[in-house]
Amino acid sequence: AVKRHNLTKRWLMKIIDEREKNLDDKAYRNIKELENYAENTQSSLLYLTLEILGIKDVHADHAASHIGKAQGIVTCLRATPYHGSRRKVFLPMDICMLHGVSQEDFLRRNRDKNVRDVIYDIASQAHLHLKHARSFHKSVPVKAFPAFLQTVSLEDFLKKIRRVDFDIFHPSLQQKNTLLPLYLYMQSWRKIY
Repeated sequence: AVKRHNLTKRWLMKIIDEREKNLDDKAYRNIKELENYAENTQSSLLYLTLEILGIKDVHADHAASHIGKAQGIVTCLRATPYHGSRRKVFLPMDICMLHGVSQEDFLRRNRDKNVRDVIYDIASQAHLHLKHARSFHKSVPVKAFPAFLQTVSLEDFLKKIRRVDFDIFHPSLQQKNTLLPLYLYMQSWRKIY
């Protein structure tokens, strides 16, 4: 892929190295660790996508960094019920401890306020990254916007989780949004991400 498509090997190596570090299935110690993982995996994929689109722009890279972090955080949240069913929890331990929540609370699918507060804090971090990425909207080349359309699904999940008061185990979070393709089309037509 590097030779054939003239891609930067560093981004592919970052993804591989970070995934290898993550094979031991440990929870993240803090939100910064989760963000670093997201930066080295999700953001690296976005950097490669920008390269494929022929975009070399510092603002596009900065937006990609924040979108990748938001994607990684949302993916961690979205996978919490699945991981819990397999007796694993990957949410940042510092935020869990701050609210007095143990891993066992997630394994038991506890829906108490302190569990929802943990989810709120983590989702808020994803929202901030998304908001920050969108603040570069006017500086990012329009050619880069297709690479950032994943923000539509990120925002959709963050809205859904807010509607259920940050109950990560609410059944509605497992349902697909049938309007998502329409939202994607509208965002691409309006040239926004």
